Amino acid sequence: MADTGTIASLATAGGTLVLAIATFSSTRSANRAARISEQALKVGLRPVLFNARPQDPPQKVGFIDDHWMVLREGLAAVQEYEGSLYLAIPLRNVASGIAVLDGWYLWPRRATTEPPPLISTGNGSFRRLSRDLYVPAGDVSFWQAAVREHDDPLYAPLLEAIKTRTPISIDILYGDHEGGQRTITRFYMSPRSNTDEDPWLWLCSTSRHWNLDRADPR
Repeated sequence: MADTGTIASLATAGGTLVLAIATFSSTRSANRAARISEQALKVGLRPVLFNARPQDPPQKVGFIDDHWMVLREGLAAVQEYEGSLYLAIPLRNVASGIAVLDGWYLWPRRATTEPPPLISTGNGSFRRLSRDLYVPAGDVSFWQAAVREHDDPLYAPLLEAIKTRTPISIDILYGDHEGGQRTITRFYMSPRSNTDEDPWLWLCSTSRHWNLDRADPR
């Protein structure tokens, strides 16, 4: 005859095991749901920048020294004026999160496969912007920079590129409005040919994106 105490103990152990399995499955499901929700939140905050389209509206860009230029037809600006060098790129945010621009790095030539210095060396070679620039989700704005000091290491090579009309590349560092999901987008600018109208307006295109805070999908 079976011992009722043993049967009760086995039943209790079995019930505890079933409860533990159910709890484990529930916890796994909850963790999975939390990860999915977190990923969805990040996607909702993530910005992705491209150059503006030719049909986007013109944008008036002003500099601290009261120099002004108008970006139109998706064209970038590369200009030498009274000894100062001015750069501007019209941007379109194609994602659902606000883009906050943080820094930039200039290649006085066409950069192709070279990774940005922030990735390859981690030495912080990117220059900080002097003011906050935002690109709304699904809308347009711009990036701007100026090199005025003649002893600046960028001045001579950039001036030479402007005078010889050599294509240049700009890496722009930006992230979401919470300071995360940092991304670097490379823009390629080249002078237009056979035009005397506003020769400082150059063609602009987007070539590559690098993710700094998550795995690169490529």
